[in-house]
Amino acid sequence: MVDLAGAADLGQEHIDVAAVLGQIVDDAQASAAAEIGYPGATDLDHRPVMDRLGHRLWNNIGDPGDVGGVANTRVLERAVVAWVADLLAMPTNDRWGYVTTGGTEGNLAALYAARRRYRGARVFFSQAAHYSIPKLVRVLGAHGVLVRADERGEMDYDDLAAQLRRRRRSPAIVVATAGTTLTEAVDDTDRIRDLLAEHPAGGHLHVDAALSGIPLALDGRLRLDDAAGIGSIAISGHKFFGTPVPCGVVLVRDNVRTRGKPIAYTGTSDTTISGSRCGLATALLWHSIAVQGREGHRWRAVRARELAAYAVEQITAVGWRAWRHDHAMTVVLDTPPAEVLDQHTLATDGAESHLICMPGITRTQIDAFVTDLAIAAHRPTVPRPRTPADPLRLTTTY
Repeated sequence: MVDLAGAADLGQEHIDVAAVLGQIVDDAQASAAAEIGYPGATDLDHRPVMDRLGHRLWNNIGDPGDVGGVANTRVLERAVVAWVADLLAMPTNDRWGYVTTGGTEGNLAALYAARRRYRGARVFFSQAAHYSIPKLVRVLGAHGVLVRADERGEMDYDDLAAQLRRRRRSPAIVVATAGTTLTEAVDDTDRIRDLLAEHPAGGHLHVDAALSGIPLALDGRLRLDDAAGIGSIAISGHKFFGTPVPCGVVLVRDNVRTRGKPIAYTGTSDTTISGSRCGLATALLWHSIAVQGREGHRWRAVRARELAAYAVEQITAVGWRAWRHDHAMTVVLDTPPAEVLDQHTLATDGAESHLICMPGITRTQIDAFVTDLAIAAHRPTVPRPRTPADPLRLTTTY
C-alpha cells in the first residue's frame, strides 16, 4: 500500500507515479459500493470517448458558435446545447447556451446575464437553494433576499410574495430549484412566474436544475417554452448524464444573454464565464446523449425512481423513518447511527440524511445498507453511568 500523504511532497527526488495513481484508483474502487449519498450516475461506459480523445488537449475557447482556433469539440457542444434546449421546448429563435464546468458556473453565467439585463436587481432564493447561490450573490456584489422553504424543501410562495412586495421598486431575479440538495424538492415555477408578472419592476426567473432538470424534462414536467416564463436554467452533466468529469449546460434566453467582445488573438468571442472550456467534457456529454437518446435516458430515470421507492419501502420496514418526493431519486431518512455512517457514505445534515438512487446504484447496495441499519437500530443500548453534578459549577445560558 502506498502512503498517499507522501504524494503531496513533489520535491522528492523520486516519486512512484504508477503506484500513487494505482493506490488512488484502488481506494476509490474499495469505497464505491458504499457511496450511495451523492448524485453521480455510474452506469454508463465512457471509455470510447476517453480512448479516442483522452490523450490531447481539446480547448473549446470562445463561443460555441465560433469556428477555427485550436483543436476543439465545439461542433459537439452546439449539438449538446441544441438537444437539451429542444428537450426543454426552448424556442429556437430565443436560446443560447454552452457547456460549463458544472452547476455553479451555470448559475453564475445565468445570474451574471440577468444582472446586466436588470440593473440593481435583488436576487431571491430559498433556504433550500444550493450553497452556491448565496456565494454567487456575493461574487456579483448583488443584494440577496432569503425566502423561507417548507419542511420538505419547497419554496414558501407566500413568503416570496411578501418579500417581493417589500421591494417593489427593484427588479427581481428569482432562483427556483428543480431538485434541492437534501430532499430533491422542486419549486413551482408557474407560481413564481405569476408572482414575477405582478412585480412592478419586472424581473427574471432562473432555475437551478443541476440534478433533476433532465429527468423532469423527460417527463414533460419542466419546460422552457414561452408560457413557462423561465429566462435561464443550469443543469449538471456529471450527475444524471454520468460523465466522469464535472461539467454542465447553461441555457439563457438570447435576449438576456451577455454579448461578448471579440478577442483578436484567439479569433473568438468572449461570451462565457470560463473562456477556455474543456472540450473533452463536451464530448463526454455528447456521447451520453448520442448513445442513450431520449428513451434511454427516460428509462434510466424510471429505474432510478423505482429503486428509490424500493429503498423507502425497505427502510421503513425495519422501523426507520424515510420518505421521498414522487419524482425523486433521493430518499430522505433520519440520520442513522454512527456505525452505519462509518460503513455507508450518506449526505448528512444534522438530524436528516439522504441516499440517492442514481443510475448505477443497485438493490444489492440498498439491501446491504438496510441490513446494517436494521442491526444498529435494534441493538440494545447500555445507559452511560451518571456523573454526580458538581454543586459549585454554574451554568449560563446565552
